[in-house]
Amino acid sequence: MGDNITPPVSKLAAATINDAASSSLVLKHPFSDRVPIQSIVSRPDGGAGLAGQRVRVGGWVKTGREQGKGAFAFLEVNDGSCPANLQVIVDAAVADLGTLVYTGTCVSVEGVLKLPPDGTKQKIELRVEQVLHVGPTDPVKYPIPKTKLTLEFLRDHIHLRPRTNTIAAIARIRNALAFATHSFFQEHGFLYIHTPIITTSDCEGAGEMFQVTTLISESEKLEKELRENPPPSEADIEAAKLAVKEKGEVVALLKSAKASKEEVSASVAEYNKAKENLSRVEERSKLKLGLAQKDGKADYALDFFARQAFLTVSGQLQVETYACAVSSVYTFGPTFRAEHSHTSRHLAEFWMVEPEIAFADLKDDMNCAEAYVKYMCQWLLDKCLDDMELMAKLYDRSCIDRLRMVASTLFERISYTEAVQLLEEAVRKGKRFENKVEWGIDLASEHERYLTEDIFKRPVIVYNYPKGIKAFYMRLNDDSKTVAAMDILVPKVGELIGGSQREERLDFIKQRIGEMGLPIEPYEWYLDLRRFGTVKHCGFGLGFERMILFATGIDNIRDVIPFPRYPGRADL
Repeated sequence: MGDNITPPVSKLAAATINDAASSSLVLKHPFSDRVPIQSIVSRPDGGAGLAGQRVRVGGWVKTGREQGKGAFAFLEVNDGSCPANLQVIVDAAVADLGTLVYTGTCVSVEGVLKLPPDGTKQKIELRVEQVLHVGPTDPVKYPIPKTKLTLEFLRDHIHLRPRTNTIAAIARIRNALAFATHSFFQEHGFLYIHTPIITTSDCEGAGEMFQVTTLISESEKLEKELRENPPPSEADIEAAKLAVKEKGEVVALLKSAKASKEEVSASVAEYNKAKENLSRVEERSKLKLGLAQKDGKADYALDFFARQAFLTVSGQLQVETYACAVSSVYTFGPTFRAEHSHTSRHLAEFWMVEPEIAFADLKDDMNCAEAYVKYMCQWLLDKCLDDMELMAKLYDRSCIDRLRMVASTLFERISYTEAVQLLEEAVRKGKRFENKVEWGIDLASEHERYLTEDIFKRPVIVYNYPKGIKAFYMRLNDDSKTVAAMDILVPKVGELIGGSQREERLDFIKQRIGEMGLPIEPYEWYLDLRRFGTVKHCGFGLGFERMILFATGIDNIRDVIPFPRYPGRADL
């Protein structure tokens, strides 16, 4: 009985039971007493078919102005559900207009949807009958005015920048791409695996990793404790030793005098306390300021994990353990790199999508990666077109055409050797690159973009890279010079995906680890995957923020992640 209560039907535009009438009713939010603005203004008729409906909406004022000598006010209200605003009209008799019109004010209002006068751009507007809530804003102090602001300026106001059209749109696009990612892999039979953020393996072998340690905090804690309670002196130690000696002599005397059992037991207890105190005093006397060291180096045996640990640069190695057991898997989560780079393409914290496929080779890897990128592009066109239109209007007029092109075009596939030959030919014809072109180089962004934007004018997959510029886990080809690696290059950003067939042969991968100068011990577990039931497998990694850059045309990666971390900045 108790909780089994049928909720009353809301008078505020509840979902209808009658399907025939559903097109003329607006859907209330399932877990709030408001109607999302998207469900009003994003209809094909712009909301005109909802005229006469009573609704309650909530949002933040984008712009507001009093009209008719203060008789009423127009508010443009947005709740983040879509890029479009709902025009709200409030009469002075309903509320104090002076508190409502400032940009950034939060309002919750109830009223009736009306058709606006002919000739106005709005298809529908809300005539307010009751103001339910006002979250006021001081216009003098509010740092996000209605004037156009640079993305660089907004980075100094991370906590408020989601109030802007651009950042809110990017948030919705990012959400759509995350949803598309899970949908793609789930539809194709992959398991989502949560790989660890803290790791003891360096996947890339680059060494640019954030270290995770409690040695520093423990050292600081010890320093504070020793200031408040200084370590024992030599005299303290001698006094503690003397107490042990004296208590021991008392025990011996009592035993020789055949004292009672109670007296002897009490004396033994005192003796044991003296020994315990001596042990504590001697232990404290060994405490030293600074990091715990052994042989002149930090003693990680005393660290939290009893060994060096880092923030992960990739979940690939760990997710391979599941690929070699349940076949098709992916991980999608944050990764970290302690690279002191201030470019518009680098972050210290970023998200990676990393699938891994057993019983699959490099060709399968390329097929999967191409299908995934196309899927995401089509998803944005189908589900997020209004936000993409805002990006096209404000930042990159070609972004929607670029998505359509990628979603519908076969990717070009060329070997690394062929790519270098094409670049060398371009140089001979007068093209100038900042970075020299020759076989063996790691292709720079300018090379990648020239291949995809100028030569092929479509996405390009470059495969079979020189082994010297790729990671140890990539499968060595028969020529012993290249590895079965591939990169997907796209217009606007260059490399979007990097992947490879993994080296499944134990002897070969051990040799590669040695060539890279990496210690073998941290990778013994990884080698076990080759020792016991080895299988050919492949995978790739997609930089999620790079995908958003590619989709939106935004120039700086710091603007497509909610809370950017880069050298010198880790706000919030």
